[in-house]
Amino acid sequence: MNPNLLIFVGTVLLLLGVATFVGQWLRKRESPALDRRAIESFNSRIQAWWFFTAVIVIAFLLPWLTVVLFAFIAFWALREFVTLTPTRIGDHRALFWVFFFFTPMQFLLVYLDKYGLYSVLIPVFAFLFIAARAAVYGDYDRFLERIAKVQCALMICVYCLSFAPALLYLKLDTPERYYPAGMLFFFITIVLASDLLEWFWSRIYARHLIAQKVDPVMSWEGVLAGAASTALLGVLLQWASPFQYWWQTSAMALLIALTGAAGSLTMSAIKKDRGEVSSGNFVEGHGGVLSRIDSICFAAPVFYHVTRYFFGAG
Repeated sequence: MNPNLLIFVGTVLLLLGVATFVGQWLRKRESPALDRRAIESFNSRIQAWWFFTAVIVIAFLLPWLTVVLFAFIAFWALREFVTLTPTRIGDHRALFWVFFFFTPMQFLLVYLDKYGLYSVLIPVFAFLFIAARAAVYGDYDRFLERIAKVQCALMICVYCLSFAPALLYLKLDTPERYYPAGMLFFFITIVLASDLLEWFWSRIYARHLIAQKVDPVMSWEGVLAGAASTALLGVLLQWASPFQYWWQTSAMALLIALTGAAGSLTMSAIKKDRGEVSSGNFVEGHGGVLSRIDSICFAAPVFYHVTRYFFGAG
């Protein structure tokens, strides 16, 4: 393994350890000046970061197991998403294929590195099959709305998320900087750091909220300052990044931050539409797995395809 990559992993683990200590110390402090909800939100983000870091560290030894773990996360997220949307008996037959065929098949194709298949399996074959299978049952009441919900769940929770472990098989045109697990570790580090930075800046300065009814915390100032901070972080991590020049790393970090913020806001809108604030308890203290993978789901396919187009080996 590349020495820089080892130092990068060690640095992230050290910073997570410090952040965990600070979060637990603040939790135990008894002071009316402290915002308890903000402290719990901070701690939950650090807990989720530990979880995903552990998943990716496994990739250094067993890449296939990392793909399996992401498949389970997608399965659980899909389950949470579906529980937010009322379904009818006619939908259950389509959902059977969604859960037990298309979801495992998507990640199997990722593991086999069959880009030509997993890039179209869901948006082409699954979408058409789901609509046709539900139509066969004969229930046309609110048909379009019901099918759109299932397709949206499959697209966000499975298709988009699958491009995170797909980074393990993405090769760059600079082989000396290509480390499969390092690519995924870099992506997850940047997307979770941007989520934390945008939340932090929105807490400090939230003069212009983006969509108050959707997210009462996220502000334009927070997103822009968080994205700029993430871009700066990209410059600082150039020595450990999969990209050759500092401006490339900074631009990709900025792209991850902006798409991740879009994912957080979109998932908040979906849950508010269904009258839900949290969707489960997969990650302790922060609702459900949907609350922690929203940024990853939006950023992963964008990061993967931009990297493949501009820096791919062919």
